[in-house]
Amino acid sequence: MATVTVYEKPTCTTCRKLIALLAEHGVEPERIDYHVDGLTEAVVRDLLAKTGLPPHELLRRREPLVKERGLGPDTDPDELVALMVEHPALLQRPVVVVGDRAVLARPIERALELLEG
Repeated sequence: MATVTVYEKPTCTTCRKLIALLAEHGVEPERIDYHVDGLTEAVVRDLLAKTGLPPHELLRRREPLVKERGLGPDTDPDELVALMVEHPALLQRPVVVVGDRAVLARPIERALELLEG
């Protein structure tokens, strides 16, 4: 099986539940704490391409910056990508990548779609 990579925040309850679910299936993923490591524009664009989602769909709507700046579906996609690079907390989590495919693992069971193939 290809490497499983999880973009996460280790203190996030959903992320911890996802890691436990993957462990139940015998998967020990590469874990990237993007809140600490940050995100490059190339990484954000790669995640978008692999999920097939537009930037506003990977926007963490609970972040105060979303409301402060009025970010949403009408926001320029390139602006959203730039803001996710500048403020990694804007990226919804967890995102699971296997090969050339990725999912926003909400609910966490969505990650199993990638394991099934």
